[in-house]
Amino acid sequence: MRKIKVLTVFGTRPEAIKMAPVVLELAKHENVFENIVCVTAQHRQMLDQVLELFKIKPDYDLNLMQPNQNLWNLTSKVLLEMKNVFEKSKPDVVLVHGDTTTSMAASLSAFYAQIPVGHVEAGLRTFDKYYPFPEEINRVFADSVSTYHFAPTDTSVENLIKSNIDKTHIYKTGNTVIDALLYTVNNHKYDLSYLNLDKNLKTILLTSHRRENFGEPIKNICYAIKELVQKNKDIEVIYPVHLNPNVRKPVFEILDNVERVKLIEPLEYAPFASLMKESHIILTDSGGVQEEAPALGKPVLVLRNTTERPEAVQYGTVKLIGTDKDNIIKNVQELLDNKEEYNKMKEAINPYGDGLASKRIVDVLKNIRI
Repeated sequence: MRKIKVLTVFGTRPEAIKMAPVVLELAKHENVFENIVCVTAQHRQMLDQVLELFKIKPDYDLNLMQPNQNLWNLTSKVLLEMKNVFEKSKPDVVLVHGDTTTSMAASLSAFYAQIPVGHVEAGLRTFDKYYPFPEEINRVFADSVSTYHFAPTDTSVENLIKSNIDKTHIYKTGNTVIDALLYTVNNHKYDLSYLNLDKNLKTILLTSHRRENFGEPIKNICYAIKELVQKNKDIEVIYPVHLNPNVRKPVFEILDNVERVKLIEPLEYAPFASLMKESHIILTDSGGVQEEAPALGKPVLVLRNTTERPEAVQYGTVKLIGTDKDNIIKNVQELLDNKEEYNKMKEAINPYGDGLASKRIVDVLKNIRI
């Protein structure tokens, strides 16, 4: 029997982190699969860091990232370039991940080529098409054209069923980000001494980069942080600042040279995972961090008004607090002052899996018909 050709496509750092365990698991079964990897490089530098960490060498690198790129240009480039990749590689199935422009455009291109699509992390929803933008529609679209739906949780399975997706093609797997996190923490213990973390202070890790938080929201976040460190002499804030100028400009204008606020360059995944492990509280608008940090026993305050990951809210591992300055201060202060509330979040069960999601996905792929 000939091998099953699986083409895995991703383009951003979060996608790479979550798809790397799948690529590595496929590689364990070289007698069953021809394991083909394509990166669009929607994010270039940050993507390359993850490829190096997991020792993945792409078969196709589209290198599409451009300065000040917009959704129209990026979508059209992915759509057209993937057509060429499909013609050369002739895959039996295409794997995409999550909610990026790469995922949406690659799945559309595969649909045009009539190649089955497997959507990893399928079924997440906010049910607000403009929040997060454009991720919500990207994910809905990828689900709509996919044949195989790898849903991380019961809630995502229910969302797919409500969308009239064939139940026989929905597979609850857990989230591959837990696979990636456990692999990284166990195999890449990173020295953070260069950050000069003060062991006598509680470290608050902050990440904020989403498009919907550009402008006033990110300014509110920064002003809240400034007030919190002025009020609490026992905390320090570490903020790896995203490369996007829409993030960097307001952040450095408001927080540069503020005592006990360290603005650092974006971290590679291994040191970031280590920093999460060392943190006391995490503030983020990231989707992946909402899943990862609870696996390390860290309370997460989400700087968004809605989330496509409601399970963590329901289980109590994360809390939605939005971007209102006073609300951010109130919720951070509560975790600093109220040990019982802190421990309740810290000890809550993480709903996102056991680190075996990639194995479950590959087990499904072994049985596809070609």
